[in-house]
Amino acid sequence: MCNGDGYLEIGMQFLPDVLVKCSQCGGKRYRPEILKIKYRGRDIADVLELTVREAFTFFRGSPKVQAKLKMLIDVGLDYLRLGQPANTLSGGEAQRLKLAGYMSGAKRNRTLFILDEPTTGLHFADVVQLLDCFDALLAVGHSLIVVEHNLQVMKAADWIIDLGPGAAHEGGQIVVQGTPELVSRAKHSATGCFLAEALAKSFHEATA
Repeated sequence: MCNGDGYLEIGMQFLPDVLVKCSQCGGKRYRPEILKIKYRGRDIADVLELTVREAFTFFRGSPKVQAKLKMLIDVGLDYLRLGQPANTLSGGEAQRLKLAGYMSGAKRNRTLFILDEPTTGLHFADVVQLLDCFDALLAVGHSLIVVEHNLQVMKAADWIIDLGPGAAHEGGQIVVQGTPELVSRAKHSATGCFLAEALAKSFHEATA
């Protein structure tokens, strides 16, 4: 029995474990009597195979459900399947999932969020959406500390602390800190050099 997982995990000792579809439920995770219940022509197994964006359309007319899904879309997780196992998420995806859960919950006290590379794997447009979420949190009094290499995030930051000068044992020192504009003028900072190019490009695009 798969105990509702849909798959059986077979240990292979020195090789990666293998997942085999459950012969009893056929990977659908639910008993036949549960799968007989349908909503708009889909059973629960079908619904769990929908992506977040597909589900947003599917649950039209259900504002409470759509509000929860909208939070996932806003943090760039619209491509995830509703039934996707949590252990298949990347670190960035897991952080954004927690962020969406927090934003969709009841009003909470002011909170300090610490995020580690939340933009990993995101398209440019999705990073913009994530920054909008950050702005929404800041607007109601929350604070964020974000460990990032993404220049879009750096440009939007209030304050940057550049650690280095190298990686791992060659780092650990504060190379420069300040606003993005101040850091971009630090010629001895690799981050500053890349940031200067990004800010110059943004300026030219805005004035073109």
